Amino acid sequence: MSEPVIAGPAGWITLPDVSEKLGLSISKVHQLIRDGALLAVRRDGVRLVPSELVANETVQKHLPGVLNLLRDAGYNDEEALKWLYEPDEAFGGNAAIALGTWQAREVKRRAQALGF
Repeated sequence: MSEPVIAGPAGWITLPDVSEKLGLSISKVHQLIRDGALLAVRRDGVRLVPSELVANETVQKHLPGVLNLLRDAGYNDEEALKWLYEPDEAFGGNAAIALGTWQAREVKRRAQALGF
């Protein structure tokens, strides 16, 4: 039997929690978001980060590159979030999950193709 397809983030992390998890000041977390190295969206007026995008004590290695490619293709943060969590069985769930696996290069390739 195949694993169930995940249609969205497994969970959300507040910016103060991201700050604590990464060992960074809250202003540095805001800077990561402004620089496009981390994705945060508003939910009920609070900026949140999908939990899968923060692995251990770092941002997913390939996330900044994928976010840059999506922005170059004209995606805003909400659209990038939707693209990352679009169900995709080839990735075992979605692109956000695949970023933490050997499939990260394929995620980047697909994001790059959106710009053409």
